[in-house]
Amino acid sequence: MKKEIIIRCFIGAPIGLSISYLITVAFSLGVGDGNFYPAVPELIQMCGSEINAVLLQSFFSFLYGIVCGGASVIWDIESWGLLRMTFTHLAVCSAAIFPIAYFMYWMPHNALGIFLYFSIFFVIYLLIWIWQYCSMRKKIAQINRKVQENNSSPA
Repeated sequence: MKKEIIIRCFIGAPIGLSISYLITVAFSLGVGDGNFYPAVPELIQMCGSEINAVLLQSFFSFLYGIVCGGASVIWDIESWGLLRMTFTHLAVCSAAIFPIAYFMYWMPHNALGIFLYFSIFFVIYLLIWIWQYCSMRKKIAQINRKVQENNSSPA
């Protein structure tokens, strides 16, 4: 299990950075003035320069990916029920990801910003949960088919 966590952390790190970069590209395209916005102005101001902000954001994007990648092993614990997996994964991800998002100014630092962040987070989480649920149902159906095939074949 430890080896799998480490592998998934290493896989998650570049994915976190890639998603972060794609978000900055999408945001820049959304602004539509032809400029690239690699970090939010508040982070640039806090860091003193754009390059420092990008370096810090890159580090935390890697960390974001590491957390998500490592936490994904929770879905593979077959002795746990879906409800336990869901709440454990949600707690681990929320506890690690919210402080990163807050510190990086990826959301406004007010009650509405926090509410919107968690709303978006939970919608994304719900979509991931539905995917996991469907994946588990598919695995169960495959197991049931194999059991039926074994029971119906002559011994």
